Amino acid sequence: MIRINQIKIPVSFLNKTSFSQIKENDNKDDNLKEELIKKAASLLYISKDEIRSCSIVKKSIDARKKPDIYFIYTIDVEIENEDELLKRLSKRRSHRGGSNQITKAEVNKYHFPSSDVFIVSDKFSHRPVIIGTGPAGLFCGYFLARYGYRPILLERGKAVEDRQKDVEEFWKNGILNPDSNVQFGEGGAGTFSDGKLNTLIKDKNGKNKEVLRIFVDAGAPEEILYEAKPHIGTDILMKVIRNIRNEIIANGGEIRFESKVTDIVIDKGAVKEVIINDSEHLSADVVVLAIGHSARDTFRMLHNNGIPMESKAFAVGLRVEHPRKMINQLQYGIKESKLLPTADYKLTARSKDGRGVYSFCMCPGGYVVNASSQNGRLAVNGMSYSGRNGNNSNSAIIVTVTPEDFGGIHPLAGVEFQQRLEEKAYEIGEGKVPVETYGDFKEAVTGALKSLSIIKQEYPDFMPEIKGAYGFAPVHQILTGPLNNAFIEGMEQFGNIMPGFADSGVYVSGVESRTSSPVRIHRDETGQSEIKGLYPCGEGAGYAGGITSAAMDGITVAEKIMEDK
Repeated sequence: MIRINQIKIPVSFLNKTSFSQIKENDNKDDNLKEELIKKAASLLYISKDEIRSCSIVKKSIDARKKPDIYFIYTIDVEIENEDELLKRLSKRRSHRGGSNQITKAEVNKYHFPSSDVFIVSDKFSHRPVIIGTGPAGLFCGYFLARYGYRPILLERGKAVEDRQKDVEEFWKNGILNPDSNVQFGEGGAGTFSDGKLNTLIKDKNGKNKEVLRIFVDAGAPEEILYEAKPHIGTDILMKVIRNIRNEIIANGGEIRFESKVTDIVIDKGAVKEVIINDSEHLSADVVVLAIGHSARDTFRMLHNNGIPMESKAFAVGLRVEHPRKMINQLQYGIKESKLLPTADYKLTARSKDGRGVYSFCMCPGGYVVNASSQNGRLAVNGMSYSGRNGNNSNSAIIVTVTPEDFGGIHPLAGVEFQQRLEEKAYEIGEGKVPVETYGDFKEAVTGALKSLSIIKQEYPDFMPEIKGAYGFAPVHQILTGPLNNAFIEGMEQFGNIMPGFADSGVYVSGVESRTSSPVRIHRDETGQSEIKGLYPCGEGAGYAGGITSAAMDGITVAEKIMEDK
């Protein structure tokens, strides 16, 4: 296969083709495929009839010269005598100063490090136990089940379909189930989010692609395999999770819901059993801790049992909302287009005191959601459906915090810091998501008089889009002074990049406190804690930061378990 990078197709070209087909999958659109083959043939100095096949590897958007916008494709094509053609092209390029646009395609396909199916009793006395069914736990269980290990997955919350009912009940009536909510239940915290599947982790062995392929097999759209910023939305993600669950069960695994691990029994430096719901004892010599970043009671239980862990840096902040059409205008030069996805952004800054300030979990055409998991404490997150067609776009603007901010060196100091912020958010909002305009927020913190809102003039119907009850309240009272100042500095810098981003009419809500785990549970090169048979895994253990990276870590831990002799 020959790989060709940087093939530009103007968005205007899509007016000539079937938008419904493009929206479904670029690889299924004949007109687009024909255009890509035509451009590939020209670059290769061959006739298009010589190209046997063409597949899209990557797709991104170039909006630098808006409103003239291009889709940028990387494609793989198959022809006869590929090596000979590449040699000819290399000679041509040497005369022109060289180019990396055309190369030999290197397919990085993942292979689980064994083709054998194991009998668990040959290696372990008991079936492996996985605590948690977020992406880390599900993918660890998926691979262990496929290779004959018959894992038992324990989930404190409910199956995703029942969990959805609890979440909607909470948003509607404020009735919180502490074990079945936006944070806890099948699929983990990412289930009620934008469903982003991109990651910054380098994919040296193809795990990233393997995770995406499994998602597609489970019902996700095929374009996530090549889009630069893949996402599937919470509505599709719930179906995918259910199908992965069924695959685990079909391969001999077992998933037990409403089964909260309340203790772990350790004997002679090794795992002996787990205790479920304070009563049931389950023997285990392999236990995977895929507990998620919000399992605070589990963190305390592990700490009380002497499991080595430490507090780590993370970030906290607030959600900001803008009109969706405004962000489209800023990014694309147009407010609306059926041919383009809802616009997103990624922004970074640095405050005067050296703190990183950046956008996080940006939800185009999405909603702010009440993501609380404890009574008397309130946290928010962002969520989009697959269509990303809500009235507003939102993002967390978060500020880095370190153990120095926690006021202590205890491993759970970060947890306690998060809880204090959430208690304040709950207090000032009287149990509802607290909202404040950025103009009022800035005036309260800095004393600077708020300016006239351009957003309110251009979008008079602009109001918060929040899942769960909300009310206007002094959001500026939630964070500490240094964090508030850093937040404002970041917003003002972002306003210089995207005019109107720091408009006084922007809505600010909080608190965004669950960006990542405040704890790292130690593990060695075998993937185990100092306690033999205990495998910290995923985001909650401090080794991932998002759906895809957590799933990849779940696969890594499955490999480690397989390698254990």
